[in-house]
Amino acid sequence: MSAIPGLDLRLVPAALTVWAVTLIGVTEGWKPAAALAVTGLGTAATLWWAFRSRSWTRGALGVLLLAVAAATAIAVREYAVEHHPLRAAADRGTRVTVRVTLSGTPRPMRGAGFGARRAQDRAVVHAELRSAEVAGRHVEAGGPVVLLVPTEQWRGLVGGQQVLATGKLAPPRGGDLTVASVRVFRPPSGITAPPTWQRVAEDLRQGLRRTSAAVLPPDAAGLLPGLVVGDTGALSPEVERDFETAGLTHLTAVSGANLAIVCGAVLLLLHLVGAGPLVSALGAGTALVGFVVLTGPEPSVLRAAVMGAVALLALVVGRRRSVLPVLAASAIGLLLVLPELAVNAGFALSVAATAGLVLLAPSWSSALHARGVPRGLAEALAVPLAAHVVTAPLLAGLTGEVSLVAVVANLLADPVVAPATVFGVLATAATPVWSSAADVFGWLAGPELEWILLVADRAAAVPGAVVDWPSGTVGGLLLAGLVAFALFCSRSSRLRRGAAFLVVLAVLVLVPVRGFLPGWPTPGWSMVACDVGQGDGHVLSTGREGEAVVVDTGPDPSRSAECLRRLGIRRVPLVVLTHLHADHVGGLGALLADLPVGAVAVGPLHEPSWAMSDVRRDARAHRVPVVPLAAGQRAAWPGLVLDVLGPVGPLARTTSADDANDASVVLMATTAAGRILLTGDVELAGQAQLLSSGADLRADVLKVPHHGSRYTTPKFLRAVRPRLAVISVGNGNSYGHPSPLVTGALARTGTRTLRTDEDGDIAILPGPQGPRFAVRGEPIRAGP
Repeated sequence: MSAIPGLDLRLVPAALTVWAVTLIGVTEGWKPAAALAVTGLGTAATLWWAFRSRSWTRGALGVLLLAVAAATAIAVREYAVEHHPLRAAADRGTRVTVRVTLSGTPRPMRGAGFGARRAQDRAVVHAELRSAEVAGRHVEAGGPVVLLVPTEQWRGLVGGQQVLATGKLAPPRGGDLTVASVRVFRPPSGITAPPTWQRVAEDLRQGLRRTSAAVLPPDAAGLLPGLVVGDTGALSPEVERDFETAGLTHLTAVSGANLAIVCGAVLLLLHLVGAGPLVSALGAGTALVGFVVLTGPEPSVLRAAVMGAVALLALVVGRRRSVLPVLAASAIGLLLVLPELAVNAGFALSVAATAGLVLLAPSWSSALHARGVPRGLAEALAVPLAAHVVTAPLLAGLTGEVSLVAVVANLLADPVVAPATVFGVLATAATPVWSSAADVFGWLAGPELEWILLVADRAAAVPGAVVDWPSGTVGGLLLAGLVAFALFCSRSSRLRRGAAFLVVLAVLVLVPVRGFLPGWPTPGWSMVACDVGQGDGHVLSTGREGEAVVVDTGPDPSRSAECLRRLGIRRVPLVVLTHLHADHVGGLGALLADLPVGAVAVGPLHEPSWAMSDVRRDARAHRVPVVPLAAGQRAAWPGLVLDVLGPVGPLARTTSADDANDASVVLMATTAAGRILLTGDVELAGQAQLLSSGADLRADVLKVPHHGSRYTTPKFLRAVRPRLAVISVGNGNSYGHPSPLVTGALARTGTRTLRTDEDGDIAILPGPQGPRFAVRGEPIRAGP
């Protein structure tokens, strides 16, 4: 089975060139983009002067001029962002009050942090800046900003509303052309009324949530809004984990598939009533616009609308030769209008999936049908298989994992996605005019939703459902090469037999070899940085068998406890919570339930108050005392000495929840592997206080502050001078951690940097020339 011959590839080079140029501009800044524009223009002029009579010149000039246009546009935008009045203040973390126009509704974040009780307690909302009050001066300037806000206090706001927000500026993540991020901990003020169409759309979304909750079981009620409009706020963490393992998360993101389903249903209905091509096209177009309004005209939705239209064109016209140029032209147009899509994973996945649907699925469906598979079943098998094959390398590079059950799970779930989505849309449309009909449509979607949930649950329960894979570009290219090799081998029976032999041989060789890999835990470890996701969880050996001190417990109720079980820990004399954000305390309850704990220690700041209440409640339930920690205190065990270095100065007396990061407890652990500095989430102010306190910050190992965020100064790193640096960070996190500025600064000092998102659990061990390290399944290695 192979792709169809005779493809019209004329616009593909232009699309790839525009994408590459835009990617360079977004990631590297306005100067390289401007250089590309000048170079492209000069090259175009040279071609025209020297080779204008050649047949290929016109096509090459078209590609170059599109590249020049893209480079010029991104250079102008990057220059404006880099020289924006708020950029310098964002680098200092200055407090600010901004007036903004919201671009969409607040979306719950994946991964708790910044004082959130759980992931859904913090939300991200994109907005357009109108004005700002920063450092006592008024700034009248525009530009896109990102607000990190409390979900409950900002719930109900919609795109088009203007609000006042007060918080702390932060540098932008990069790659999205935003001016700055603003961490907000208070409700909005000065709220204006939204545009009528935005309010109507939000009322419809609210109606869908009410209908789902009224007629469906809890998990199905949370899934239906996700399936229809990408609203996953009511999905339980268990269901989200099942969907990730089963490779079904794309079902709860607004994608081209959603729009193709809705528009396809409209086309089918119009065809049944005998409508002509013009009426059918107008009806499908109206459905497309209505669906975009319903979900919100954000960049991701607009991207999905374009890709959905291309996919629909492929299905309706059936002329794949003409559809590929449309796909390439659509990608070019989107990148010129929204250059930030160049680094957007959703955009890459949409383009790849649409290309797979256009190029591979029809040929594979025809091949299956020629081998006796009924046409409907052949299409049902070919579409998800083609989409998974072309997107698997991207997903592997992004997540560092390959789902072995994704194809089967999608094959089983896909047949019911379309009816569930259509019933969900009908329920949404009926809620304001006929609630009983809306309930019926919601109830009709129930069996399909339960089937999808069952498929996700059973697929996630398969042993070895997900295997680790190298992340990043290398991992993606490696899997792409294997996929290309498999597609090539599928062209003949002899090659298929050879490939099958190689797979069997690999299984027979690699599986036994795994038994000879180094075991875990590594004997003699002094500290282990547990892979707890986007959060902190560190274990320090006390020198006694089966006993360790725990510093922070991560965001997940189980991952920290699982790490301790892997290490064979049976007693925990002390749990230190550096501060009370959920990504540091979320696993405390599970730890207290699993192991005997001597005491829970917290710093002087007891904010956010809900977190302190939860800590006290959990500790009281297990009869564990909660004790205070302050700078100057010391605790000692046979193989471990803990000295409390911070918070110091004004931060030791603060009562503001906004200072929670800077008021983190900072510990110097003296171990058999050397001095280990554990810094919690201290940022610029906290680091400055530590430097001015006169404390000896030199350490062999540094737990990099705040998951490697940009708020770590070179001066602080020079004071510590670590040989090894450990960054606790979640894979694919939405904060942009760790910052390339921090990892680059560490590399320039000769420090070896280890990351839990790339390495998993990391053990620090003593060595004859300094600390060594090991990760699960790999040999011990020395530091730099």
